[in-house]
Amino acid sequence: MGKFSYDDKMRIQTLPEQGLGAKAIQSLYPKNNWKPNTVQAVCRRVDQRGSAVERKAGRGRPKSARSDKNIAAVSELICSQQDQPGKSKSTRTIAAEIGVSVASVRRIAKNDLKLSSFKRLPVLQVISEDTRQKRLSRSKALLQRLTVQKTKSVFFTDENIFCIDPPINSQNNRVWSRGKCDVAQSCLWSGAPNFQRA
Repeated sequence: MGKFSYDDKMRIQTLPEQGLGAKAIQSLYPKNNWKPNTVQAVCRRVDQRGSAVERKAGRGRPKSARSDKNIAAVSELICSQQDQPGKSKSTRTIAAEIGVSVASVRRIAKNDLKLSSFKRLPVLQVISEDTRQKRLSRSKALLQRLTVQKTKSVFFTDENIFCIDPPINSQNNRVWSRGKCDVAQSCLWSGAPNFQRA
């Protein structure tokens, strides 16, 4: 038996208004292999509800995870406050605290709070003229202090690599916001990361 798609149901919905029955509708689409009983059920649904795609009111499992209480809790935990940067929590942490699934937290964020997930991508830091002057003056001061005679008394036992910017995993470092322009300045760090929609 062929399955009914959304377009098929919408197409069948208009045909009974033209005076066509279930058998006539079935004969119009022989390649779909529809059963007459199924076509009759769709036509009966149109007569009763006025639509072939809308579900009967009260059917299905009622919402339990996306309640008003959980929506308010996710809204408070998923975004950092202006005066408390870095206080936002991941969807997994929120799901564990509230007691719902991670998928439910994502649905609340996207469907109820209308938020989008953005990846943090590091970009080159813009150096201002003041920063250039500071670096120049400090470099000159360091050269004056570190003379040739002092370098002979310094003994290096090992070498170590110092990273100015630690590596960032963009998959685990995200920001939830309504848009790029709505990201709070407190959520940004030095280096002015670029945001990309996840």
